[in-house]
Amino acid sequence: MKAWAVLIAAVAFVVSPFVTEGFAGFRPDQFPIPQDDAPVQPSGYAFSIWSVIYLWLLVSAVVGVWKHRDNPAWEAAHLPLIASLAIGAFWIKVATLSVIWATVLIWAMLLTAIWALVAGRAIKPAWEFALPVGLYAGWLTAASCVSIGLLGAGYGIGGNAVMWALLMVGVAMLIGVLVQKQAFGIWTYALALAWALVGVMVRNGTETLSVTLFALAGVVVISGLALRQLRAEA
Repeated sequence: MKAWAVLIAAVAFVVSPFVTEGFAGFRPDQFPIPQDDAPVQPSGYAFSIWSVIYLWLLVSAVVGVWKHRDNPAWEAAHLPLIASLAIGAFWIKVATLSVIWATVLIWAMLLTAIWALVAGRAIKPAWEFALPVGLYAGWLTAASCVSIGLLGAGYGIGGNAVMWALLMVGVAMLIGVLVQKQAFGIWTYALALAWALVGVMVRNGTETLSVTLFALAGVVVISGLALRQLRAEA
């Protein structure tokens, strides 16, 4: 039954961009202090990763119904994934209406996605579940931190946009290391997070060099950890 619920939630999640306005970042005018070219946000091209995430999650859900409806390993990971995808199905619409509520919801999506990833990390072959969920959770790690950074800068809390970018890149790195250690060998998590951090580097370039260099450090740390884990498994 849970496998069917995952498939329904995945379909709703995949369809959501087509029945809403779509999403490529919050609008500058959604904040009291407009966030034009916010240094915490990846360059627009980085959002193209969603096409891969959507397709792979949908394939995973179909495989779950087709082959693993009564598999206990899949069952353990299904409940948090259902929660994450169900929230995600409504997230884009919420994001157009309220940055604050969108931030709350994306953190809920992240926490449940990480739960699903850790619960299902041992599922083999990994491409059927752990790898697509890892890609999803890795991008959500970056996106959740971006939301906090935009809120902090956009509402003038404690510092400027550069300070918030540096802080939240650091938080993303910390979460990334902790999750990657729990999801040992699920390299797609690191790939998605590194992809987002490279997008931050592209956004900032030499104009905000401190953010660019810190994001580069994040790419090195999270990629290095993933590569070391893969070598240990080989």
